Amino acid sequence: MKKQIFSVSISALVLLALAGCAKEKKDLSGMEQAQEIIAIEKSETQDIPPSPIERDEPSAGEAPQEVTEAEKTEESDGTEKKLPVNSYKEIWGYVMTEREHFFKPNMPVTDLCYFAADINSYAEIPTIPNPKVFADFKGRTHLVVFCGGRALTHFTIDPEGEPRKRILDTIEGASKKYDGIHIDFENVGLRDAENFRLFLTETRKRIGPGKMLSVALPARTRHLRDEVYEYTKIAPLVDRIIIMAYDEHWSGGKAGPVASMGWCRNVADFCKRNIPEEKLVMGLPFYGRAWEDHGFDTSWIFKSIERIKGENNVTEIKRADSVPYFEFDTNVHVTAYYDDRDSLTARCSMYSEKGIEKLAFWRIGQEDTSFWEDIGLKD
Repeated sequence: MKKQIFSVSISALVLLALAGCAKEKKDLSGMEQAQEIIAIEKSETQDIPPSPIERDEPSAGEAPQEVTEAEKTEESDGTEKKLPVNSYKEIWGYVMTEREHFFKPNMPVTDLCYFAADINSYAEIPTIPNPKVFADFKGRTHLVVFCGGRALTHFTIDPEGEPRKRILDTIEGASKKYDGIHIDFENVGLRDAENFRLFLTETRKRIGPGKMLSVALPARTRHLRDEVYEYTKIAPLVDRIIIMAYDEHWSGGKAGPVASMGWCRNVADFCKRNIPEEKLVMGLPFYGRAWEDHGFDTSWIFKSIERIKGENNVTEIKRADSVPYFEFDTNVHVTAYYDDRDSLTARCSMYSEKGIEKLAFWRIGQEDTSFWEDIGLKD
């Protein structure tokens, strides 16, 4: 993981009205814009087909090409550097709607999670992405069903509510075009823990034994006293658990890696103790985050305004239709953490050393594309 620190000069234009200001914030788990960083008891898996990935076969009389333990790349100074080649039984990748062009059929991916069938404020799924856009992909496609808000999630999974039946009906119909359903409910309340598991059970029943059911769950390094996403209780209900081993540090908190190596080791160790090996898929981030030491883009009270004016030697107050505003320039210290080819390969190697054979990446289109040269699929 690399740390990059730099200073930039910004011009802060502040429009201040006599009425109070409201602030709306959504922290995305991606990095599309300068500040976009986007802000799931029965026996084993039922009749899930193996990953249908096609691989090139050697021509007649040609010896199979062996996969070496390391791959050589050339550094800018002309010296050779060896990067380990990591191979896995399954590699999952998330692709967002309107970002499909970032996915290439030759990527070593067994499972594609199409994001997303988003549950709206009326507890409906108005749009189902069409997997035909990935017609050239030979692996499994999974429809990601996403629900973000806590209140919305509560009503969506309430066994006594009409929204739950409506959502399940939609999922059942949509599953016919996909190889699996992927549940991503990241804001389940404590009192809804049992209802969430019942929702997974009913989803499994609705889509049938020929489809794969997977769920995205937050990373843990220990058991929590009040745990909503209890790994040991959820594992029997699904075919795969994708652990979102990222957002160790987030926007608004202390600066640090999205997924530090030490933290990921602890997450992996905890997961291996609580999730069956065949169901565990470790998630890795392709995105980074940035922090600045001066957060001026927020609501201010009058006392703070006067202090900031003084600290920045503001002497001129302008008015726009009677509303006062001022401008000033300042230096902002920015700290940015991100992943590149080296750090991604190092994290993959760490997971391989721990015997983890399934990985997932959030999300395709955010990565250092040269990384794909250092990862592959097991025969």
